[in-house]
Amino acid sequence: MKETASAIENFASLRPYLFTVAYNMLGSVMDAEDMVQEAYVRWQRAGAVAESPKAYLTAVTTRLCIDHLRSAKVQREEYIGPWLPEPLVQGSYPPAEENVTLSETLSLALLVLLESLSPTERAVFLLREIFDYEYAEVAATVGKSEANCRQMVRRARQHLAAGKPRFDVPLPQQESLITQFSQAVLAGDLDGLIELLAEDIEVWSDGGGKVTAARKIIVGREKVAHFLLGVTRLAPENAETQVALINGQLGIVARVDGRPVLVMALEMGNGRIQAIRNILNPDKLHHVR
Repeated sequence: MKETASAIENFASLRPYLFTVAYNMLGSVMDAEDMVQEAYVRWQRAGAVAESPKAYLTAVTTRLCIDHLRSAKVQREEYIGPWLPEPLVQGSYPPAEENVTLSETLSLALLVLLESLSPTERAVFLLREIFDYEYAEVAATVGKSEANCRQMVRRARQHLAAGKPRFDVPLPQQESLITQFSQAVLAGDLDGLIELLAEDIEVWSDGGGKVTAARKIIVGREKVAHFLLGVTRLAPENAETQVALINGQLGIVARVDGRPVLVMALEMGNGRIQAIRNILNPDKLHHVR
């Protein structure tokens, strides 16, 4: 069936939203794009007709993501070192000209926590808690009863509560702290750096076996401070760093010869850095521009 101009416009207007749904489900830009494109293909096959294109495409995208997560389970279990989501650096995706806000895109910390849920639980939690769907809509989307969905959301809330990031720091305060952090690291100021780190800070490094990266989570501010200064001393002389919005929070992007080699996401609160998540796997940096 030949597509109408309105059908194409409908999908184009929904694409950024569908991408956000898929990205929050999968934690991968490339996979999210693939799921959205496959949802479009299926919509075309169905005649690109639905009473609510948004509801239809959201349901198809969500189900595709659930299936994809089930198939990716073994890959995640065999991953070398800590696994982290692919970062969304504002200005890299979606393109700036689309004028899309990323307000519904979750932080890397929350995306990591969602990995502990089953694919269906993750979908139900996101649709209800992040995208404000009614339970009837959630149930229809995932093919479960409303009662079952309510139970899954309740369990997910309890499961995530203990590890949920505790801080919501305004961007100006984040900027001040990240400036102090960068200055201390570049100056090799061990004592100054330690003062900026929380006692129980954790550093996750995701190299995926593709590049050199710590394969275990580093815990404690003294260990973390020595680790950060050590890797900084090994950085190439032509490395350049830039502060950027990473999944809605300020962080640092490092480049060598213009090529991104590190995205450092920081979790900040109480005047200190609570956690650092380093993405070094080159497969996860293709969309960082």
